[in-house]
Amino acid sequence: MDHFSALETRSCSGTARLCAPDASATRETLDSPAIRVMTDLTQVSAVVIEPQATMEAAHEMMQQRGVRMLLALDTDGTLAGLITANDILGEKPLHLVRDRRIRHADILVTDVMTPASRLDAFDWKAVQAAHVGNIVARLQLARRQHALVTQTSNGQTLVRGIFSLSQIARQLGIALQLPDAADSFAEIEAALAAG
Repeated sequence: MDHFSALETRSCSGTARLCAPDASATRETLDSPAIRVMTDLTQVSAVVIEPQATMEAAHEMMQQRGVRMLLALDTDGTLAGLITANDILGEKPLHLVRDRRIRHADILVTDVMTPASRLDAFDWKAVQAAHVGNIVARLQLARRQHALVTQTSNGQTLVRGIFSLSQIARQLGIALQLPDAADSFAEIEAALAAG
């Protein structure tokens, strides 16, 4: 830090006002390119945790980093799964405490995460040609808050990006909700017949 000189400051007292967002700035729309709402892991480091970490440690990390999802990586760096704030704050931990008769503090990430084998991912090439609306439609259809984007390089599958429905909603400036789960067999049957 020795080669940097300290930047001068001045007083903010008086008539200082706040800047407002540029009204002419373009906001993303459902027709915008999908890559504009994707967290690109070639540009931003993923927030990761080990599957054997406690669920409480995962929750603390989410709060510290301001995220609602962590990628769980095995010791060799391969994707083991992902854990969301909903996994931690939802019913899964309560069922584990009751069914396994373990303490809440003893629940591990691996106990509540969605394993990699159950994760769906978009193909990077398809994402490059897709619109935001395509991504939102798939997330809503699958009733998922997050989706991964993978690409193949030298025969190896790499996680290239992450879509978050809440982040997309912020970038669009609109509320995006997941559809309610079907409550009856008739609703499930009707949904299957329609899709």
